[in-house]
Amino acid sequence: MPVLSLIANPADSDLDVSLAAAVVQQTGGELNWLSHQVACDIIEPKAPDALAIARDLIGQRRVDANIVPTDGRRKLLLIADMDSTMIEQECIDELAAALDLKPQVAEITERAMRGELDFGAALDTRVALLKGLERATIEAVRREAITLTPGGRTLVHTMKAYGAYTSLVSGGFTFFADYFAKRIGFDEAVANVLLFEGEQLTGTVRKPIVDKDTKRIRLETLAAERGLSLGQTLAVGDGANDLDMIGIAGFGVALHAKPAVSAAAAYRVDHGDLTALLYLQGYEEDEFVR
Repeated sequence: MPVLSLIANPADSDLDVSLAAAVVQQTGGELNWLSHQVACDIIEPKAPDALAIARDLIGQRRVDANIVPTDGRRKLLLIADMDSTMIEQECIDELAAALDLKPQVAEITERAMRGELDFGAALDTRVALLKGLERATIEAVRREAITLTPGGRTLVHTMKAYGAYTSLVSGGFTFFADYFAKRIGFDEAVANVLLFEGEQLTGTVRKPIVDKDTKRIRLETLAAERGLSLGQTLAVGDGANDLDMIGIAGFGVALHAKPAVSAAAAYRVDHGDLTALLYLQGYEEDEFVR
């Protein structure tokens, strides 16, 4: 039994009663609000092209539409990317800013996330540019330049409250991933290790690196350890190195992602915050753990 899911950003919603009613009229089905004027389900839409109809009616309004199944809708494993997903920045770009190298590094990051460059080679190139950066400066960047993506703590704490295991798996660095995983509430964090000589970066990371294969394998391993099928998992990310885990998860979600990632993912959130992943699973707002 399919569900047509409509979700807006709770901080600035373009989803109102009239738009929901128009979609129901054109697609059929039963309307159920998960959060009034933020998220709703249209249960069992009758139109075979309900998703295309909904997206056409939405037009330029900032509302995400997805078709989701009702069977096994609530997932028991969350695996999430960090940079530009659970946090709003790319950590390596902010480190580069401390050396006045952000434009050069950010360009490489963007190309790597679009899948235009080999991730490992791009990581080595960027980290080499950070050689000599002081630990105290990195701590200041972590403290002052990084912000959490809205809805992330609610996503993680709600899924955990309903029995899910949560993993932050990042192609970034443990210096950030361990810290923000604790702040957000993840059960674990996996990321690359920056190498230091004394209090300064050597310009290298410990090998092997965390890449797309690591992310996919961690998802498969955690599912197997917990006796879950891949259909019971949810993976979310924004870059090309997230595509493998997004491709095998029960819900593989592209969040504010690069175009190639959005095109390949079964589910996409272009406008909502991270609570959109709860609405996709059918959680109502009063079930959220904040």
